Amino acid sequence: MSKADRSVEPVTDRLFATERQPEDFRFDAAVARVFPDMIRRSVPGYTTIIPMIEVITEQYAQPGSNCYDLGCSLGASTLAMRHGIAFDNCSLVGVDNSEAMLERCEHYIALDDHSLPVSLRCEDIQETELTNASVTTLNYTLQFVPPEQRSSLLSKIANATLPGGALILSEKIRFDSEDEQAIQTRLHHEFKRANGYSDLEISQKRSAIEQVLIPETLDAHKQRLKDAGFDRVLVWYQCFNFVSMLAIKAD
Repeated sequence: MSKADRSVEPVTDRLFATERQPEDFRFDAAVARVFPDMIRRSVPGYTTIIPMIEVITEQYAQPGSNCYDLGCSLGASTLAMRHGIAFDNCSLVGVDNSEAMLERCEHYIALDDHSLPVSLRCEDIQETELTNASVTTLNYTLQFVPPEQRSSLLSKIANATLPGGALILSEKIRFDSEDEQAIQTRLHHEFKRANGYSDLEISQKRSAIEQVLIPETLDAHKQRLKDAGFDRVLVWYQCFNFVSMLAIKAD
């Protein structure tokens, strides 16, 4: 096994398995190391969404354009986009503000068998320059942006998107109905238990993340996307309180 192979070997997420001091969730080196296992066991439908990003990218990527994965983490959606882009004159850019994530992302990209170059940027996605975009992905990223800053980010993406281009937006959502919120939350927790997480892990992870991951309703997301300048917004996937939307600019 090569050094690169060892550096990305899957590791089981046990970060919240023992009692720990309360602190906000961070995408640090410890999280980066277990992230593939964490997100697979925590986000319903994640293993379906990633390959479908390739399918959607194939439909909307345009020759000579730029494609962006904003909040690329370890590059799962970046690689899906890479395999969905049919034009060798496209530019693919992955952006994340976590050096630990990008360091491991580089290894995954190096191990991939596609020839399209990928440019990685370590910066705040709100500061990233976006131009001539045909496909942009925000895969469970916007929920970590402060709510009051989300409109300006989406407007920037929409303004940079070419006619006929699209934004793939995946998010954890909340519900207007307290009853539905309770049911969907309970089902999500049962999903985690079915994937081997203990009640302690579920509770501690929830406490760590609730101040940094701020979910909104589906209607709020749809309206903001339209206000930002996208002409059509549709939900193409939902499982419990996790959805993925497609926002399209008119031709």
